[in-house]
Amino acid sequence: MRRRYWYSSLFAQVLIGIVAGTVVGIVAPRFGTALKPLGDGFLRLIKMVIGLVVFCTVVSGMGAARDMKKVGRLGGKALIYFEVVSTLALLFGATVANVVHPGYALDARSAALDSSALSGFMSQTRPESVGEFLLAIVPNTLFEAFSRGDILPIVFISVLFGYVLSHIGGRAASVRLLIEELGEVVFGIINFLMRFAPIGAFGAMAYTLGKFGLSALGPLIGLIATFYLTCAAFVLVVLAAICRWCRFSILRLLRYLKEELLVTLGSGSSDVALPALMAKLETLGCSRSVVGLVVPTGFVFNTDGTSIYITLAALFVAQALRIDLSVTQQLALFGVALLTSKGASGIAGAGFIALIATLTVVPTVPISGVALLLGIDRFMGTGRALVNLIGNAVATVIMAASEGELDRTRMRAVLSADPDPRAAGSPVKVS
Repeated sequence: MRRRYWYSSLFAQVLIGIVAGTVVGIVAPRFGTALKPLGDGFLRLIKMVIGLVVFCTVVSGMGAARDMKKVGRLGGKALIYFEVVSTLALLFGATVANVVHPGYALDARSAALDSSALSGFMSQTRPESVGEFLLAIVPNTLFEAFSRGDILPIVFISVLFGYVLSHIGGRAASVRLLIEELGEVVFGIINFLMRFAPIGAFGAMAYTLGKFGLSALGPLIGLIATFYLTCAAFVLVVLAAICRWCRFSILRLLRYLKEELLVTLGSGSSDVALPALMAKLETLGCSRSVVGLVVPTGFVFNTDGTSIYITLAALFVAQALRIDLSVTQQLALFGVALLTSKGASGIAGAGFIALIATLTVVPTVPISGVALLLGIDRFMGTGRALVNLIGNAVATVIMAASEGELDRTRMRAVLSADPDPRAAGSPVKVS
């Protein structure tokens, strides 16, 4: 048997890329800033095929399904689950902000807050009505959603295709087989592109540290530490309790997804890990139909990290400006955040944009106060992306278990790190 060295694994290579990028960004910030195209290029390579991954997975999963009522029931349960857990995340962030009071460590009452720096974000924060949101799901043409990379319209198109294929039955067997084979090709492309993940992580980290530097963390280090500790507590308390109820370990799941988590850490975006996450959840024992429906919609509606950030950051700004919010005002803030935490999905810097949108509707805290967070948003965004990724992985396993479409034998074998090949056959290799 050929010996496999530690540095040959994707996890080790990405870790080396992150460390090297950090060193370059600190030691040679101008050079590190110039490496931005490396990170952006890798992100674009992955986003290039996300639409096809979602389409092939949803269509092949639904096309093979025999009970469309079950698919509809799954979608309804998933949306309820997303709303409940996202609400818990908002409560988590608000509770920590009220107990720890991180904003009082920074007195910004006399600071000159330049709201003009937020102008680029303000144009993206206009609240959408329910009608506008629903209309946005339906693309103008069949190919527009794929060209723009919007997840929800792609899911909409995929569900239509899968529904029709399942009803046509045997007459569409050749089409279904073609889409399944296309899916194998697309995942093969993903496997190839993931070889460039260490380079992408290197470029992204070098740019982040070179552009913003450790000096940007100084005055707000308390908020960053509070946010990451809050995220860790949410994962290890709330999500761990959900996993325990479903009889599996959150820590083993995190170990299983270590490559995807590290790629997300290096790039600062969970989008790059979406295709590999879908493949790994299938390998874990979740059915393709569940993975195809829950993961893409979860990336829009199940944003636990963003939810924690919105309430924690909003109350931080209020505390830094010495604005005492009443219980009624905080409840109003919470109610608006329930909507805005999902309204900016799919946009770069979605969490920061959602925060601005929240404070726009709740004028008690001036928008200019958000400028305090502009310099550290890149660091906060990484934490948001990590928790969003973990939350959607947990949600998929829970939904699969609730529908009786989770192969627990395979899951136990895979999470034990010593899988039985007969029980844990993988549809695609992602490492």
